[in-house]
Amino acid sequence: MKIAIAQINPTIGDLLLNAQKILEAAQRAASSGARLLLTPELSLCGYPPRDLLLNPSFVEAMGITLQNLAEDLPPNLAVLVGTVEPNPNAHISGGKTLFNSMALLENGKVQQVFHKRLLPTYDVFDERRYFEPGLQANYFTLDNIDIGVTICEDLWNDEEFWGKRSYAVNPIADLAILGVDLIVNLSASPYTVGKQQFRETMLSHSAVRFQQPIIYANQVGGNDDLIFDGRSFALNRQGEIMSRACGFDTDLMVVEFDEVQSDLLLGSVAPVYESEDEEIWQALVLGVRDYARKCRFSKVVLGLSGGIDSAIVAAIATAALGKENVLGVLMPSPYSSEHSISDALALAENLGIKTNLLPIGELMQGFDQTLGDLFAGTEFGIAEENIQSRIRGNLLMAIANKFGYLLLSTGNKSEMAVGYCTLYGDMNGGLAVIADVPKTRVYSLCHWLNRHNEIIPQNVLTKAPSAELKPGQVDQDSLPPYEILDDILQRLVHNHQSAVQIVAAGHDPVIVDRVIQMVARAEFKRRQAPPGLKITDRAFGTGWRMPIASNWVGVKKAYQAKTTATPNLSLL
Repeated sequence: MKIAIAQINPTIGDLLLNAQKILEAAQRAASSGARLLLTPELSLCGYPPRDLLLNPSFVEAMGITLQNLAEDLPPNLAVLVGTVEPNPNAHISGGKTLFNSMALLENGKVQQVFHKRLLPTYDVFDERRYFEPGLQANYFTLDNIDIGVTICEDLWNDEEFWGKRSYAVNPIADLAILGVDLIVNLSASPYTVGKQQFRETMLSHSAVRFQQPIIYANQVGGNDDLIFDGRSFALNRQGEIMSRACGFDTDLMVVEFDEVQSDLLLGSVAPVYESEDEEIWQALVLGVRDYARKCRFSKVVLGLSGGIDSAIVAAIATAALGKENVLGVLMPSPYSSEHSISDALALAENLGIKTNLLPIGELMQGFDQTLGDLFAGTEFGIAEENIQSRIRGNLLMAIANKFGYLLLSTGNKSEMAVGYCTLYGDMNGGLAVIADVPKTRVYSLCHWLNRHNEIIPQNVLTKAPSAELKPGQVDQDSLPPYEILDDILQRLVHNHQSAVQIVAAGHDPVIVDRVIQMVARAEFKRRQAPPGLKITDRAFGTGWRMPIASNWVGVKKAYQAKTTATPNLSLL
């Protein structure tokens, strides 16, 4: 039996377009001789649909679209389509009104419906808000082959692999007990750095443990802050990769199940990426392309400061949308260095993008004159520095409004973490491209991009980072060196380490305390930031749910209370 995987890029809510993509994939699959076609989780509406699911007319339209799709599919092809199914017992049991489901379509009808059993509520996931969990193992028989059906999270509870259970049941184990011949998983699994290797290792363990071949079908594309990398794959009973689809692009992969061996045969295997930088680059390019396209923008604008952050964002935008669709705006102030302009122009020439030069000196004088009486007797400080950033933000928003461009924000994760950014200034924008990329990773990406020829000018890579809001300013006037800052942030934000643990790792306690305080104080800024493309397992986006009015600097005080004694890490 040939089984095809439709690695499609759905647009959330566009039921007709998504159904058409499934139909086109089905026609190609039928032409290749496939008997079964797999599509990703919620492939009909796109994942995640979020509160669209609270609209009854949307759910009703999905059911109608599903039935119409069933009637249009090629004969002799069974198709698993991701959809939602009403819960008829919700008004009696008090459960949620919907199931996250896969529908088996064949011969013009919906033949069976399978419900997702494990509903994640961590990080970006909030499925218990909408769905009731399925209660039984899911499988169907096609041409005398018993095929177990799992949906995304259903595969992520192998207690042997994790060393614990996160849910009461393990759907793979239940299917193995039933003696199915093959397990398929239909996923919408968002990308984070290194996640594909983890997926393959985890499912390889399950394939070997339960002696089950597993086919994993994943969604691809950018939806708001989330990026889906595709890279669907198939494993034989020995846990070996038999097929792998391409990353960060649509694909139709066909695998073959041998009934005699009761196993999958070797097919096409897309290569892995050579480095994390290459993988991250592909993710960010896809994220920008899809965010712009799905929000109906064709062109983007950004400020070009001559610094490394705006340089990498301009390069990503050019790769995503084409050089003819990117406008870089240079807005020098009296504090801007000559190399800021020359470096920005050199970058634009390397990328082939258009630029405009809008000096802001006279605008700054106008603000100084207007605020002169009110600010009289005070020293030049952050308020005056931020005026420059807000002037630039206003100019960029004016251009975006006038010409219908999408404004790209260029701040990195290190800055977002500690609030080294200006509300209504450099934080302006419709998309924050590198808001989940630490500063040290920005440098790494630029060096990777320059591996064959110079795209990012060398001076951008070697000069000290600076906002240039006052004479001689560099970032390290206000921040620890980025190598130190990023390691502290990794430990604090990603690893949830306390101040004691971070200091025990070798960091200066004064710096640690200061960074923790900066992260806490900047929460109100992050809440007002544009969506940022997620590439790590702990981004300042959908999955970050910190209070603004809080006192979680208590982790800092816990360290201070123990400075006179040997740290007891178990207490923190």
